Amino acid sequence: MEASQKVQRYIFAVSDGTGRTCETVIQATLTQFETAEITMEVVARVHSREQVLALFQKAARVNGVVVYTMVSPEMRLLITEMGRLHGVPTVDVLGPLLTRFSDLLEISPLAKPGLFRQLDDEYFHRIEAVDYTIKHDDGLGLSTLDQAEIVLVGVSRSCKTPLSIYLSYRGWKVANIPVVPNIDLPAELQALDQRRIICLTMQPARLEIIRRERRLRVNLSEQADYSDLEHIIQEVNEALRLYKRRGWEVVDVTFKSIEEAATEIMRLMYTRLGLKKGSIQI
Repeated sequence: MEASQKVQRYIFAVSDGTGRTCETVIQATLTQFETAEITMEVVARVHSREQVLALFQKAARVNGVVVYTMVSPEMRLLITEMGRLHGVPTVDVLGPLLTRFSDLLEISPLAKPGLFRQLDDEYFHRIEAVDYTIKHDDGLGLSTLDQAEIVLVGVSRSCKTPLSIYLSYRGWKVANIPVVPNIDLPAELQALDQRRIICLTMQPARLEIIRRERRLRVNLSEQADYSDLEHIIQEVNEALRLYKRRGWEVVDVTFKSIEEAATEIMRLMYTRLGLKKGSIQI
């Protein structure tokens, strides 16, 4: 697409702290989009209703999007309400994580802006891991595959991408490689430390359901065997034989949540590589 045809978009990175967390997440995400001209404005230390009102009045004028990292639940609610009132889309970066952690840890967050800056090294490592993982999804980025800390290998729809993203949020640089019938795996895999390769498998009956739903959703009418059970059984068995020949570890994700499967993978990596807890966050 020519530069003159690119769509102009405005993104406001809003925070009750410095705004660096929000800005970095947005920049990592934008690496996946080349069809838009993005103007990003960082709006830091937002603590009052007046500041939020002025922000949304400006965002509404330029048809912008507000992406925010507010630790205060009151401020997150205010931004959501203002977004609805002014017709401005909003994206909450921290809210879902804070809520989920509150449920898992059974404690309340401190809701204190700026605490994240005390974790600079860990924070930037995680951002780097997410950025790497996004760029190495589904066989991309083979030229830098050797930088991966984990490489997930598996047939189509075996949870490679969601597991990769989840693991990246835990600080791991993850690449994932699809196993496609009658197509050789990338030669770059052979040059890696084979202990870093984890293969994913799923029971064919479950995989059939997932593929059938996807086929209907994205209209894969030309791929008749994609969701055919007999074809899937053969595909899964051939993949398993391949994994066995190469001596790769296999994780069955059929009845596991993303969190459970990721935890199993991380524990395998610590055991196989002899890592000490804390060298890579889990």
